[in-house]
Amino acid sequence: MAPQRDAGADAEAELPEYAGHYRLESRLGSGGMGVVHLARSGSGMRVAVKVVHATYARDPEFRGRFRQEVAAARRVSGAFTAPVVDADPEAGRPWMATLFIPGPTLSEYVKRNGPMDEPQLRRLMAGLAEALRDIHRVGVVHRDLKPSNVLLAEDGPKVIDFGISRPKDSELRTETGKLIGTPPYMAPEQFRRPREVGPAADVFTLGSLMVHAATGRGPFDSDSPYVVAYQVVHDEPDLTGVPESLAPLVLRCLAKEPEDRPTPDELMRELRSVAAAYDTQVFVSAPREPVGTESAPGAPAEPSGKTGAPGKPGKPVTSGRVVRRLGKRSALVAGALGLAVTGSLVAVQAFGGAEPARTPAAQSAPGGFGAWEAAPAAKDGGVPQCSYAARRLLCARPGLVFALDPADGGTLWRHPVEEAVRSAPPVVSGGLVQPEVGLLGPLEALDPATGEPEWQEEMPAYDGLRTVGDMLLLTRADGTVTGVDSATGRTEWAHRIPGLSVPYFTSFAGERHPAAYTTSPGADGKRTRVTAVDPASGDVRWDAELAGALTPVGAAGGSVFLVAEGAAYGDVVAVVRYTPATGATRRVTLPIPVAQASASAGVRGDTVYLMGAGGSLVAVDMAAGKQAWRLETGVSRGSKPVSDGRHVYVTAPDGRLLGVDARRGKLLGQTRPRLGAESDTVPASLPTPVLAGGHVYAGAPDGTVFGVSGRDPGAW
Repeated sequence: MAPQRDAGADAEAELPEYAGHYRLESRLGSGGMGVVHLARSGSGMRVAVKVVHATYARDPEFRGRFRQEVAAARRVSGAFTAPVVDADPEAGRPWMATLFIPGPTLSEYVKRNGPMDEPQLRRLMAGLAEALRDIHRVGVVHRDLKPSNVLLAEDGPKVIDFGISRPKDSELRTETGKLIGTPPYMAPEQFRRPREVGPAADVFTLGSLMVHAATGRGPFDSDSPYVVAYQVVHDEPDLTGVPESLAPLVLRCLAKEPEDRPTPDELMRELRSVAAAYDTQVFVSAPREPVGTESAPGAPAEPSGKTGAPGKPGKPVTSGRVVRRLGKRSALVAGALGLAVTGSLVAVQAFGGAEPARTPAAQSAPGGFGAWEAAPAAKDGGVPQCSYAARRLLCARPGLVFALDPADGGTLWRHPVEEAVRSAPPVVSGGLVQPEVGLLGPLEALDPATGEPEWQEEMPAYDGLRTVGDMLLLTRADGTVTGVDSATGRTEWAHRIPGLSVPYFTSFAGERHPAAYTTSPGADGKRTRVTAVDPASGDVRWDAELAGALTPVGAAGGSVFLVAEGAAYGDVVAVVRYTPATGATRRVTLPIPVAQASASAGVRGDTVYLMGAGGSLVAVDMAAGKQAWRLETGVSRGSKPVSDGRHVYVTAPDGRLLGVDARRGKLLGQTRPRLGAESDTVPASLPTPVLAGGHVYAGAPDGTVFGVSGRDPGAW
């Protein structure tokens, strides 16, 4: 590639071919401070690299500002920005690389397509409010939000270019007499008292952006920046052309005094009341591609780039071990428990009285499967966590375990349990449903056909519970592990595991000979002891000491897959495959760490899928020994990914289900959000999507469970 010439404000020598180890390929835009290039890393990943002009590289004050820009961009890097990949503010020509996110800026979109319609405006405003909430939460004020600094990505808007943003705890101050910002998109206080600019200034700018998106112009419009500055401070905004449903909210954003403006959280609540049908479907008309020498003033730093429960049977108290075998119940007993039986639907009067709602879709997906959603749990009862077994969906939320017909979402049975249900779905073990109730009350197993208890057993206090194969493993605080037969409730063994202090186990579905896995970190933090325990006896099957701070995430084909954490807690830097039969180990180091992904990784075959905080979904091909692809989904957090080989599925905190092409890493489709009454809170644990018979099922924050066809996520 021939070196490129800078077409920015200053004519200068030819630009370098590389910034760090990123090869510069083409120009995305240029501005007064530098040029933004499309570039590639050594692995071929596309990034956007901002390289500052040589003139400013010689200015110590500018270098200080650029260091602040890098720090601010790293601080807010996540779902609503383009994550920072690398930077060198001390280089001869300071530079910063962020992930390349295809999509036009708001400025480019409006110029090309004209004003947005009302649904697009609602989505834009909600996305920007959510972005500002996250930016302000980490103590950063952007201070230069404008159409060219909002990128319309496939999954929603991204806020970019933190060139003049300022963390609240920053010691770098704006020089006296210098006005920094873009007048049509500045708040009154930025003109009157720039040293006191706070988060409310970004809300004012959001209001200005919305007017631009709705009309193609700003709320204060003049060819003279001095006239615009006067209008911003003294005049009322012109909202002609802004939809009536949004105009009052935009006007509140444009209040002259910061304290009169809504916060981003208040904006999000108001927008939900404006449109209950708010979703995040794509509004981008075409991806943003590199442009020749098109000017982009203020070129983006991150370019496109929560004795028994009600109705629960009593337990006879006898000396010694208490086991009660309950067998099948009649409808008379069901009535005594407060159950109303109507056909195949069972409604528990103690949990809401009315028959659970079920909403089949009006249109069937290919193959005759009609998408459906059901509301068998209270809307404020938490997110249902589900699994598939015994030809039904088995779900749990705090205080309730229930089963649904996977064909249409009909409720088959409901069973109250202790309120503290673990954040995990029920499982079938020993032919019975094991609710895995949190560390309170007795153990209990249910008939999968009726939901009636088959056995209950009181157990000494325990700190850990894991179902492995046909056994329940309970760990006590003194390190004793108890193995309970899940079909009968009988204790089969109880002892400490040699070499382990207090083991807490994990296990993985689909193993031919299921094992309970536990890890022990080395004293130096550089090695991990991985132990596999036979659930039937408590004997150690194998032990291995492997390099790195490792967490097991799956097992397939006789191998165990683990992720290696870096210095930042939970950030995955590598994936490891260990084969006990041969002792062979394969380690694949990731080009870029995946933030906080050690608790959200899934395995299919020889591929490991990682879902990172901030939205990074990564596929690692262990057979090929390399990262296959990386997709920036834009969700703030995601569930453990699951795959059927063709697609990868994850759920988002707002209840969306995302479908991704497993081969190419391309987002194919997503369902609508299903937010609950407590929509300002984030679920502690996101439900893993359930795959069965070509269909995909998931729970949502509004208490619903829904099912869709897995054939074509693009048709959701």
